[in-house]
Amino acid sequence: MIKLTHGRITLALHELRSGDGRPLLHLHGLAMRSPEAVPDDLTAWPGPVYALDFTGHGDSTVPAGGGYSAEVLIGDADAAIEHIGEVTLVGRGLGAYIALMTAGARADAVRGAILCDGPGISGGGSTPGTPQVVHVAPGAPSPPDPYAVAELSRDLRPPDYAQLFARLAVDGSPVPTPIAVCARSRPDWLRAVTEEPGVIVCSVDDALRTYA
Repeated sequence: MIKLTHGRITLALHELRSGDGRPLLHLHGLAMRSPEAVPDDLTAWPGPVYALDFTGHGDSTVPAGGGYSAEVLIGDADAAIEHIGEVTLVGRGLGAYIALMTAGARADAVRGAILCDGPGISGGGSTPGTPQVVHVAPGAPSPPDPYAVAELSRDLRPPDYAQLFARLAVDGSPVPTPIAVCARSRPDWLRAVTEEPGVIVCSVDDALRTYA
């Protein structure tokens, strides 16, 4: 396990497989953690494979008092990229949304983002709901941090906001089609992304071949 620093958070970056070539960075779903070995659907990737535990998940720090957002988790992914270098991202559920946003924010370093099904893919929908105060019982077991589960499951994802990051990725990446949508579940934000030029819809195997 490699320990990285993001502000006051210590992040756990796991090297699932060593090798030569561009690394593949796995971003897990909500309330999950990094796999212990390369998942079966990713074994075709020819290079090294890493997996990142987001803040409040797995072996990464659980902060006091919550305050989670998708933008915070982009910083987690950015810290991993700064350590690894140029990467291809594969995200599941919540990780798919973070992979999309990171591909736009770090188009200079991301060589393709593969968006897959998984927990937290819908988030809190595309429009605000009734405000709620998150209450977590003292001594609740973690990880995952109960605040992370509560707050990130309600994180708003307006379609036009997601499209903006897809456009940033397409405009800034040297990869002609830098976003690959492999998820069968299509919440509003992901349906909007599939409509953007430069975004492809395909299987995970095809996406791995494209970015390898």
